[in-house]
Amino acid sequence: MIHPLTYVHPEAKIGKDVRIDPFSTIHKNVEIGDGTWIASNVTIMEGARIGKNCRIFPGAVISAIPQDLKYNGEDTLTIIGDRTTIRECVTINKGTTDKMHTKIGDNCLIMAYCHIAHDCEIGDNCIFSNSTTLAGHITVGNNVVLAGLVAVQQFVNIGAHSFVTGGSLVRKDVPPYVKAAREPLSYVGVNAVGLRRKGFSPEQINHIMDIYRILYVKGYNTAKAISIIEAEVPFSEDREMIVNFIRESKHGIMKGLTTSKVHDED
Repeated sequence: MIHPLTYVHPEAKIGKDVRIDPFSTIHKNVEIGDGTWIASNVTIMEGARIGKNCRIFPGAVISAIPQDLKYNGEDTLTIIGDRTTIRECVTINKGTTDKMHTKIGDNCLIMAYCHIAHDCEIGDNCIFSNSTTLAGHITVGNNVVLAGLVAVQQFVNIGAHSFVTGGSLVRKDVPPYVKAAREPLSYVGVNAVGLRRKGFSPEQINHIMDIYRILYVKGYNTAKAISIIEAEVPFSEDREMIVNFIRESKHGIMKGLTTSKVHDED
């Protein structure tokens, strides 16, 4: 299953039923899980740990050294989960001493020309559309969708089940379950369509909407909104995820949309 015109370093560990097409290069200290397909003209560099049944399309470069002048050759990793698809010309850099790895979860789709920089940690079931770019040290929760040409500033956190519209510049943290759009990036509603697709009940979605109406629509500052949410909104795992995310934000969350009416029922 490994084409004779492919170079595989003798120290690389290749699982069962792996297919590697011609003109790809697999460096040493690389592990590739069972059933994964590596297309032509792919470069997988030292420190890559690729899961089972992944698909990596032509032109991708996985685990190149960080584009970080502080990087000093430390032995770090790029970890890619099972059943993840990496499309054409995607670049994913290995970690630095911050986290010692860059990590992408299971069942993700990283579309063509995306870049994921050092020390990013991406959850499961994420979709990054074409030419989305993540700077270093970014955390992305599970089930996040970033539309095309999204650019995310370093150290930003993006909460689970959120959706960021195409062409957005993400400079502040994006809380869980929301839709984000406009410039500067703003709350434009709850990601109700995405939540329904993931099996959230109407009651759960309405509960999340109630929380975000207090946080973004009623006009309270963040601290006041959090105190009201904890006092008036019934306890749930969703409420705690939102409140904890906001409390742990080091750089602040994105603003609310004030220039037009918010439609969180879309």
